[in-house]
Amino acid sequence: MRYAAITERLADLGSGKWAIHLQARRKAAEGIPVIELTIGEPDVRPDPALLDECARAMYAGRTRYSNGRGEPSVVNALVEKYRKRRSDVTARNVLCFPGTQTALFTVMLGLLDRDDEVLVGDPYYATYEGVIAASGARMAPVPLHPEKNFHLQAEDLARAVTPRSRVVLLNTPHNPTGAVLTAEEIAAIGEVCRKHDLWIVCDEVYEELIFSTAFASPFDDPALAERTIVVSSISKSHAAPGFRSGWAIGPAEFCDRLLPVSETMLFGVQPFIADMTAMALTQPFDTATVMRANYERRARLLADVLEREGTLKPMMPEGGMFIVVDVSGTGLAGQDFASQLLERKHVAVMPGASFGEEAANFIRVSLTVDDEQLAIAAGRMVELASELADRRPRPQRAAG
Repeated sequence: MRYAAITERLADLGSGKWAIHLQARRKAAEGIPVIELTIGEPDVRPDPALLDECARAMYAGRTRYSNGRGEPSVVNALVEKYRKRRSDVTARNVLCFPGTQTALFTVMLGLLDRDDEVLVGDPYYATYEGVIAASGARMAPVPLHPEKNFHLQAEDLARAVTPRSRVVLLNTPHNPTGAVLTAEEIAAIGEVCRKHDLWIVCDEVYEELIFSTAFASPFDDPALAERTIVVSSISKSHAAPGFRSGWAIGPAEFCDRLLPVSETMLFGVQPFIADMTAMALTQPFDTATVMRANYERRARLLADVLEREGTLKPMMPEGGMFIVVDVSGTGLAGQDFASQLLERKHVAVMPGASFGEEAANFIRVSLTVDDEQLAIAAGRMVELASELADRRPRPQRAAG
């Protein structure tokens, strides 16, 4: 039988990148106690008030069809949120989606044609390549250097631009590295985008999980308003990934043109989840504050343990819920180290290769278990590194 080309483009870009995570889940189902440090799933629950609001809305009959742009309560809440950052935001700048992933997928469909290019910092979030390839475009990786703390450099971006370049996909705070771009860095990136007439799509889902630096966004620069689209959700900020409630904020003309694409795919989100989202966006909750403190403390805890051993080199994040660790000192790439860590020590982490070539010598560790479990996992990482060092052949001494 014949299949559409999209099935070929995405054949290796689905759950295969999460193979170790899925293997860990199978081990756990068999009764093997695995410390799971793979996916970005918050270990705190949504605030009970949000759950109550979602249930109230369902029982009140908010289970009917919605509209393509979004429930008015959520659209108004998003206008209020983003108008604090740029005063010209209106309802025409808003589109609602079931989560950041769907928003990003639809945005890429609206911006790209076959053989266009999207410039993406490498390392990059594991699904980015797939959402780009689905449109028929291709991802053009731009190296993010560890010695620059994985911050995208404008000069590297400029060198990567070709006549086929259409979009720059930013992610700040960054997954997997936790890098947070500064306003100065974003201004320099924006200048490259203006020069080459590029769209900027900025994934800001970790906006509220920055540890100590200031949040900056191209959306906040009026000079970049005509070319910037933000995607985000309540998945991380309110510990609600399973509710699938996100949005895209962009130029009014872009949103008007994208609306039929969204309607063809979805025709609206769930009203009862929209009511919960409106509450999340308009009332104060301490969920992000709690998570932010937890993740920063846990990143430092793990880094302290690994740095004492010396072979494994953690890179302290500036935000988010992950830390990346350079494992090349063990003689293994990240994929092999992660595989052995799961098999021999029952600790599951993501191999860096799932996030691009530049992360091949790294692993990504989720900070979403309690401190005690994370400390145990860190100790097992050190154990494995020591065992690997003992097995490595020692250099022969020259005969004297």
